[in-house]
Amino acid sequence: MFRSRRTRRALAAAALLSLTACTTAGEQPRPAPKAAHGFPYTVTNCGVKTTYKAPPSRVVTMNQHVTEVMLELGLAKSLVGTAYLDDKVLPAYEKDYEATPVLAEEYPSYEKLLAANPDFVYGGYASAFSAGDGRSRETLKKAGIDSRLNMEYCADGKTSMDALYQEIREVGRTFGVSARAERWVEKAKKGNAATEKKLAGADPVRVFVYDGGDKTASTIGGAGIGHEMVRRAGGENVFADLPKPFADTSWETVVDRAPEAIVILDYGTTTVAQKKRRLLDDPALADVPAVKNKRFAVLPLSDMVLGVRAPAAVDKLARRLHPELEK
Repeated sequence: MFRSRRTRRALAAAALLSLTACTTAGEQPRPAPKAAHGFPYTVTNCGVKTTYKAPPSRVVTMNQHVTEVMLELGLAKSLVGTAYLDDKVLPAYEKDYEATPVLAEEYPSYEKLLAANPDFVYGGYASAFSAGDGRSRETLKKAGIDSRLNMEYCADGKTSMDALYQEIREVGRTFGVSARAERWVEKAKKGNAATEKKLAGADPVRVFVYDGGDKTASTIGGAGIGHEMVRRAGGENVFADLPKPFADTSWETVVDRAPEAIVILDYGTTTVAQKKRRLLDDPALADVPAVKNKRFAVLPLSDMVLGVRAPAAVDKLARRLHPELEK
């Protein structure tokens, strides 16, 4: 996806070895947890098999949408750190988010991550576990730290709404709050069914999702939840053929595919107004139907990833793509 990255220095091998051997200076290694009620629980997440004897109790979330999963499931007290806020957290989560230490504006270094003494790290994007930055899941496991990667970035194919339900259920089971997770899933299913019923018979709108970019355009491909959301909202993703959740394409291809509506993702330092201006001021885009008709919809980035916002965001997008349904 289009976003800036600060240059991070690689950690020296000696520092890595010393940090994996202990947590903070003078602290003894964390004892193995005793089995809790409903445990042990074994789950395979993105190819990594983990058995939990008890719910993790010291969690670092590496991206906003997985932070919001934790907060939605009532797990704020388990959080000892968070990172990478893309946009404003939902009002319902503000109090708990403000009480959670922010380890880094973007991703914390391996040193800073270990300093929080987590027993579990939850990443929203594959970049959260960058081997080049010393944060691979394998490295964390050697340090006695379990991990989970949001299913949107597993390498086993497309992401559906069912994958979101599975994500919530598995996180709920991992933390011993399965009943809360199931209540959320049932509510989400009802919301999705209501949106589907409302859209029955509506003609799909050809949609280009503009994530960002100037020389090239960053958009959603056909492998992530964003594609599923556009489809469920009564749209047709014009870049469904790109085999990634987010991918770059040329502006010439945007012109060729002639989207009827453009969804602008709002996050980071580039404002929605600047993104609109980029689209409107480019003479090459002047005849694109969405640009000619100024047919834009805006969603926060956190709405269009595999997280708890997705069902409500589908309904919100449906109303923007099909305003006739509100009449």
